[in-house]
Amino acid sequence: MLPPKREIGLANTHATHSTNGIGDSEGATQVAMHNYRGKNVFVAGGTSGLNLGLAVAFAEAGANVAVLSRRQERVDAAVSQLRADGATALGFSADVRDSAAVDAAIASAAAAWGPLDVVVSGAAGNFLAPAAGLSANGFKTIIDIDLIGTFNVLRACWSHLRKPGAAILNISAAQSWLPTPLQIHVCAAKAGIDQVTRTLAMEWGGAGVRVNSIAPGPIADTEGMRRLATTEAAHLAWTECVPLKRFGSMTDISNAALWLCSTQASYITGVVLPVDGGLALGGSSGISQAMAQ
Repeated sequence: MLPPKREIGLANTHATHSTNGIGDSEGATQVAMHNYRGKNVFVAGGTSGLNLGLAVAFAEAGANVAVLSRRQERVDAAVSQLRADGATALGFSADVRDSAAVDAAIASAAAAWGPLDVVVSGAAGNFLAPAAGLSANGFKTIIDIDLIGTFNVLRACWSHLRKPGAAILNISAAQSWLPTPLQIHVCAAKAGIDQVTRTLAMEWGGAGVRVNSIAPGPIADTEGMRRLATTEAAHLAWTECVPLKRFGSMTDISNAALWLCSTQASYITGVVLPVDGGLALGGSSGISQAMAQ
């Protein structure tokens, strides 16, 4: 259970589903380890999958949490879920590709609560496609959602961050440094996000703002892995790619995020942290084989 709290406001809100393990005994440990009580957290893309799991984890640690996503019904569901667990939450329906809408949402959250302590930028798209068969529009769509969307979120939040002390967390992927067949669009977008992370860490460090990324590996029960591992053979192939021989959990990702955004990591910035069970150590060949299943 979350600490007893407050009220939740719905302001253009949207979002969905389960916490993927947050709220079990492992999740409860997170609250004891990391105290975000009174902190203001904004999660772009925070209405499903990993991003919703992160929103729940920050809320369980005591934070006020605002989520943003494109579909109104998902925003409503995410805010309702957070409220049912006792969190103070706001929700905003906006497309990260629409810079004006993102500006307005972030400004509204800051107006309601004050400066933002943590901003998570995790809106993303993905599908498998051979480069020769990928349309220009298909390539551009992923660049616009992942890379341009990340820029829009971070540019919009700058004037609303707590300075010094704020932490930004971008969601990357191993494709940012591992060339991966059928993923040219994702490889390009995530590589760009990693450079945004490093560049802003240098530009904003003087203001006391830290900028980092995490790169999740295969995480169980997420939409991304349901798209990439569509058969039992593919699931097994992905598992074999991971030195720890298992898929990760939402708790694995949340633990990394809660730590990296906390004062325990106050001297860490510009880092892209793999949370992948060692997946990236094996290079592209194993991932390529898994993609082929």
